Amino acid sequence: MVMERSDLETIPLADMDIFVLSGQSNMAGRGGVHNSKWDNFIPPECQPHPSILRLNAHLKWEKAHPPLHADIDIHKTCGVGPGLIFANTLLEKNYKDPEKACIGLIPCAIGGTAIREWMKGSHLYNNMIHRTKAALAKGGVLRAILWYQGESDAVEKAADNYPKNLERLIHDIRSDLNLPNLLFIQVAINMGDPPYSKLVQKVREAQLGLNIPNVYCVDAKGLPLKEDKLHLTTEAQVQLGKLLADAYIEHASSHESYPMDCSGCFQGLRNAVNL
Repeated sequence: MVMERSDLETIPLADMDIFVLSGQSNMAGRGGVHNSKWDNFIPPECQPHPSILRLNAHLKWEKAHPPLHADIDIHKTCGVGPGLIFANTLLEKNYKDPEKACIGLIPCAIGGTAIREWMKGSHLYNNMIHRTKAALAKGGVLRAILWYQGESDAVEKAADNYPKNLERLIHDIRSDLNLPNLLFIQVAINMGDPPYSKLVQKVREAQLGLNIPNVYCVDAKGLPLKEDKLHLTTEAQVQLGKLLADAYIEHASSHESYPMDCSGCFQGLRNAVNL
């Protein structure tokens, strides 16, 4: 439900810490999804919190609740993902003064997508940048991109090209947002048994071996998988959300984030995203 203006006015949007959630199905969340139906189980770590908002498909801030990607990854059934758990863990660990803490999540992940579908100029890339800029036009600081993708690239040729494509994607995101040092926290994929193993390893090596300033990797290897040996269970998503929060807390202190200068960027857009 979209929050009323009076509700939003009590939230310090200018001080909001904004995080983009992007990638494919495990970021969108398939925890608790079986036979295209979500079991509606919400673990305690994934409960809504008044200081955690999400940007919905209509570019409006609303109180975040699972599934975060329900109106974004619309052609698939979404369940529990890591985003809300990540945000709740930050609040639980008092990552900043509780009276000033406000977290904005921008869900952008789409299931089944290869990295080539996220390259600059693509619909997915343009939508991610558009949503991020629309959120920043309201106020707040973009703190990090959380990226979980790569399963669809565990195939011939795509796995070989993954290192250069991932590096290019990070460069383009930072360039188009005018944030050259933007923190980028990715997740190294976790998939099951052969025939995936060799190609999965290529993608994982690219993710774990990326040597770019302010780019860090959380490893999903060993987290519980569903029967398909592809998607994380609800329990695994809880663990992943906490790992992502720990990674952010560890690296944010050595990283400078700042608001994007959005003045003049959105002629005609501001009315669409007004509170």
